[in-house]
Parts: sequence; C-alpha cells; structure tokens
Amino acid sequence: MRKFFTALVVIPIAVIFLVFAIANRRLVTVSFDPFNSTDPSVGVKLPLFLVIIVVAILGVVAGGVATWFRQRHWRRAARLHEAD
Repeated sequence: MRKFFTALVVIPIAVIFLVFAIANRRLVTVSFDPFNSTDPSVGVKLPLFLVIIVVAILGVVAGGVATWFRQRHWRRAARLHEAD
C-alpha cells in the first residue's frame, strides 16, 4: 500500500518536472559579473529549467540547514533530558 501512495505522488511530480523542462528548454546566460551584464566575463549558458530547479534545490537545502541550526537548542535540551 505504501508503494502505491509513493507512486501516486512521485509519478505526477515527475510528469510536472518533465513538462516544465520541455516548456523551458531555452538557453539563458547566468552571469556572475554584476558590473557588465551585456558581456559577462564569468557567465554560463544553461537551460532555464535547470537554473530554476537548481535554485529551488539550493533554497530547500539552505532552509533545512537554517532550521537545523535554529533548533539546536531543543535538540540539546532533549539530549540532556534523556541523560537524566
């Protein structure tokens, strides 16, 4: 039953990612040069869907790390409580 529910969630998400990737496959220039955006010295051409998905993944990871650091007080208190 659990595999069924996993498939029920994963398959639609995979289809959404696939449709998103097909609709946004145009190349965009990601520039790391804030002073010269017309001719960047450090720039990469990537598909738009890849840029958006990578930024979303980095946002989720950054949020998870921030939450983990913010909750260290409660983790420490729980460990001290278990030691008693």
